[in-house]
Amino acid sequence: MQSFLTSNRACGILAHISSLPGPYGIGDIGSVSFSFLDFLHRGGQKYWQILPTVPTSLFFDSSPYMSSSAFAGSPLLISPDSLVHMGLLKKNEITARHHFSPYITDYKQVDKFKRGLLERSYKVFSSTQAPLFHQFVKRTPWLKDYALFMCLKEIHDNQPWTKWQDKLARREPSALANAEKKYRSRIGFYLFEQYVFFRQWAALKKHAYSKGVSIIGDIPIYVALDSADVWANQEIFEIDPESLKPLRVSGVPPDYFSETGQLWGNPLYRWNSGDPLIEDALLSWWTRRFKAMFDLVDVARVDHFRGFQAYWAVPAEEETALNGSWEPGPGPLFFEKIYKNLGELRIIAEDLGEISAEVIKLRDKLGFPGMKVLQFAFDNNPRNPFLPHNYTNPNCVVYTGTHDNDTTLGWFMSNQLNEESRATIKQFANRETHDANPIHQDLIYLALSST
Repeated sequence: MQSFLTSNRACGILAHISSLPGPYGIGDIGSVSFSFLDFLHRGGQKYWQILPTVPTSLFFDSSPYMSSSAFAGSPLLISPDSLVHMGLLKKNEITARHHFSPYITDYKQVDKFKRGLLERSYKVFSSTQAPLFHQFVKRTPWLKDYALFMCLKEIHDNQPWTKWQDKLARREPSALANAEKKYRSRIGFYLFEQYVFFRQWAALKKHAYSKGVSIIGDIPIYVALDSADVWANQEIFEIDPESLKPLRVSGVPPDYFSETGQLWGNPLYRWNSGDPLIEDALLSWWTRRFKAMFDLVDVARVDHFRGFQAYWAVPAEEETALNGSWEPGPGPLFFEKIYKNLGELRIIAEDLGEISAEVIKLRDKLGFPGMKVLQFAFDNNPRNPFLPHNYTNPNCVVYTGTHDNDTTLGWFMSNQLNEESRATIKQFANRETHDANPIHQDLIYLALSST
């Protein structure tokens, strides 16, 4: 298939919203993001790449890769200023009773602050705004399950859904109906949170379009066990119907970096169930997921793309990823079916790590650009595929580093590199080894000069 990338080279910046500087302890989708888009426009940048914008949990170190929902927006990214503009708060309610660090995000402090603002906003949410709110709820298919999930999680003292009252955990219709009736107001709060997030996001996306900047989002291939996605769609995951625990979980096998591999612990999809009903349910869920993502962004990076060709399955009782096995993924037919529903998708395939020829074949068959990371290039091997002069396929996106890497300066000064490698980097960038030019500028130069 034809790649969405054209012969016209373009560049952009990878910076998550939470990292943008602002007065409320964390970047948000209000004025700080608008200003960042203006900055990108002035600099001739065409892309802004972000990490997942989904809700995060302190229990999982506020990682957006372990979320309560693959669809919902993070309340922490909601702009307090925009709540004032909506008439839901007064300016003096958001001014600094809190003192936030300008250097790091204290997620516990920010969560408490934002939650308080949203609780007050919900109480004064006016009936004049109700029509737009109800339209949003009606046209958002995943929303009611998510709001009910969050409410029930709160009722159960934040316990995983597998430890809830059995009838609620197993989604017995009468139990769900009773909960919806009993907790109607609290469910409404979580509906409201999402209404505010997506209203603010629509304004941000409109501003990005006006500045000629495309937003690149991020889709983790797996979802968390303790999520609305698994709770509401148990049949498409490898879950024991009796214990409600995963049968097998995600990870990657042993490699150069780890003798025991990486055990991620996410429940696996039932790609190989052989049941047409489950296959249809999986296709339907993924179609909704891709549609929701591309309603938000222009391009999406698919994390762990290799899992669509083959994935590492580890028995849930294992303590490491050592004793897993490769299982076939859904392959190209899956994407062909998605395309029939949504049209061709603008996807960047995360193809880093141990990648087989079969994964490359799938990536190229689909026309997805892969990734090149310059921090992986300098191991004193002149044939290293990440060195800019070794790129054989122009259908790729070049990064100095990603969210999985150290900062460029931190990497350059770390023990990951020896003096020979540091000198090689400077030579590739046509710099003197000990000149005053910052290393991050050298890597930007190398990325822009790649062939």
